Amino acid sequence: MSVFTLTKTGFRDGLWEGLLVRQQGSAQVPEIVASFGDRPVHGVTLTDATEPGRWVVEVPVPVEALGDGVSTVLIRDARDETVLDSFTLIAGEALAEDIRAEVSLLRAELDLLKRAFRKHCRDAD
Repeated sequence: MSVFTLTKTGFRDGLWEGLLVRQQGSAQVPEIVASFGDRPVHGVTLTDATEPGRWVVEVPVPVEALGDGVSTVLIRDARDETVLDSFTLIAGEALAEDIRAEVSLLRAELDLLKRAFRKHCRDAD
């Protein structure tokens, strides 16, 4: 079990960001790694925050994770391999079956039907 907790603070411009906090009573220095599949993610940064025992973690989205399907990046404590957090990317064909995509499609079709119905009502007068 890791002595650290990691909380996501943002995700934009291809960069996942989180706040790493050390539990009280521990003096461990963090060693954070990220991986996509069985490959390490390069460019992970750990920066001291303003308070002691806190760090800002930045994980860039690996280019290999971008494509059709679902990709998950794991962020772990390198000392004991505990998963601290993860983020998932969904793109391409896999997204077509996602419920949010279905709702968006239904909204677009409903707007089309509303326009057609309003036109029909105007023309019927």
